[in-house]
Amino acid sequence: MDFLNTLKRVFTWWDGQTIGTQLLTWRTGVRVGEDAQGNVFYRNADDSRRWVIFKDEAEASKVNADWHGWLHKTFREPPTDRPLPHQPWQKPHQQNLTGTAMAYAPAGSIRRAEPQDRRDYEAWSPE
Repeated sequence: MDFLNTLKRVFTWWDGQTIGTQLLTWRTGVRVGEDAQGNVFYRNADDSRRWVIFKDEAEASKVNADWHGWLHKTFREPPTDRPLPHQPWQKPHQQNLTGTAMAYAPAGSIRRAEPQDRRDYEAWSPE
């Protein structure tokens, strides 16, 4: 079983870090911080590369705007050193829910859990 896990880590990237990323992190990675979801952020010594090790499945929408800006070098300092100001009306970060049971479904959608009264719709019938 250990051989299959090792083989999986060599060839897959969506379920955690690959062996290549683990070696890069071990050799040159400087831990910068961790977000509320458990994702860990790294950079190399001269700050020419920045990367994230996801806690669970590698899903880019799990990275909030503060860390996203740091990863793409929009911000020089990481949010752990210089947090961005947030407005009281801003909602907390939420990953993309498309394709899940919690995805947005507008009124009248067949994906909504509760049935909607569709009186605004009149079915066409040929005469």
